[in-house]
Amino acid sequence: MSYYGGWKPYVPVAERRKKAEQLVAKAIKSGKTLSPIPPYRGAIAKTFWGKAWCDNLESYRDYENRLERGRTYVRNGSVVDLQIAAREVTAMVSGSRLYTVKVGIANVAKARWKALCADCSGGSIPLWNCCRGAFPKR
Repeated sequence: MSYYGGWKPYVPVAERRKKAEQLVAKAIKSGKTLSPIPPYRGAIAKTFWGKAWCDNLESYRDYENRLERGRTYVRNGSVVDLQIAAREVTAMVSGSRLYTVKVGIANVAKARWKALCADCSGGSIPLWNCCRGAFPKR
């Protein structure tokens, strides 16, 4: 494979999708259950908590185009598997190749959690009442 100034040659989207579909079919054949995100238009998040998650994630971005590219992948159906678990979101994405992305959430120290709850308890919906099931007890 030849490279142009350190860059790989452009591979058309249709060709990348075909390759990704083959890899997805192989994963399904081997017994893996996938949860794809169908293509759609509109907002990525619709709920208050979903929007807050997106806003928070954006505050940690390290490259200007990374989250925008991720939104494009979600909207055009390139997320072929999405798994949401306690403290972790994992996605299989068909981009320039088929790859896995993970976003992990660290535990919050008990003292910090109590301080967060105290800070947020003045709102119309106390944070503790909304989120107490989101963090399993240790």
